[in-house]
Amino acid sequence: MNKLKKLLFGIITAALIFNFGGNCMAKDVLTQKQHNIVMISSYTAKGDMKNLEAALNKGLDEGMTVNEIKEILVQAYAYCGFPRSLNGLSTFMKVMDTRKDKNDKTGDEARVLPKDTDKFAYGDDVQFKLTGKRFKGGVFEFAPAIDEYLKEHLFADIFARGVLSYQEREIATIAYLSTIKGVEPQLNSHINVGKHNGLTDEQVEEILKLTSSVYKGGDFGLGEENTAYAKYFIGKSYLKPLTKDGVPSSNVTFEPGCRNNWHIHHKGGQILLVTEGRGYYQEWGKPAQELKAGDVVNIPPEVKHWHGAAKDSWFSHIAISVPAEGASTEWLEEVSDKEYSKLK
Repeated sequence: MNKLKKLLFGIITAALIFNFGGNCMAKDVLTQKQHNIVMISSYTAKGDMKNLEAALNKGLDEGMTVNEIKEILVQAYAYCGFPRSLNGLSTFMKVMDTRKDKNDKTGDEARVLPKDTDKFAYGDDVQFKLTGKRFKGGVFEFAPAIDEYLKEHLFADIFARGVLSYQEREIATIAYLSTIKGVEPQLNSHINVGKHNGLTDEQVEEILKLTSSVYKGGDFGLGEENTAYAKYFIGKSYLKPLTKDGVPSSNVTFEPGCRNNWHIHHKGGQILLVTEGRGYYQEWGKPAQELKAGDVVNIPPEVKHWHGAAKDSWFSHIAISVPAEGASTEWLEEVSDKEYSKLK
């Protein structure tokens, strides 16, 4: 009897772990297919055809169908333009030419709406399913044509094609937008749409981390991981020295959410030239100042401050040390999560 009880207990426990723990685990990370969607989308948006070629091969090797990948590359034009989309499709054609003996699966054919479909109404319903909202007024009233294009073409013609689920299309969109600079409002909007369609915070965070491997630190390059100063940072940063002699300068890149500790430059100050992304600079006792590409910050000596990335954006600046005899940096306490979370 005791053996039977133990056996039943083991079966029930295993079932609970599979049905609850296993499923929860699956929801908190990206599947192999979702991972490949992110990388294909991100390299397409970046225009990095060499790495896109590798990502396309990897996706096919791991079971993605030809038509699924085509949909990602076609949809890209709506979020990062025809040139990126066409370049991606041309690269995919070359990849397929080299894989004629691979027997890659074609997959489901895309659907086409019947000719008599009211595309505006259809697209309006799709947009509502995606977002849970009806969009009127604002820019759609200011420029009605954009509302028509969004509903009749993007949400009707493209999203009606099937092949990819709504969630998979949002994963691709988040990956496109997190790779392109200057589109943070749209990125934040689609992150919310992705969550409305079942993505978890953990999955979104993983998408943003994956797209980080595509980011190159702007025109000056990403450099190496900033391990020497890692203890003074929350999150991961990268450092690429630009000058050694004369006036020291480096390109510093912060992953989303990364910031350095409060610190003081004694005797010699520092100048920040923002080159990529969105971030913040804050002096002690003052509100944080949002920073974008083209902004310049002149940090006087003896001023307690911190700087770093916004939670949803990579951020790069050139840090120029103002020469002074006996100059030094004093590192202080961390910028707490509570303080940082107040920033938009």
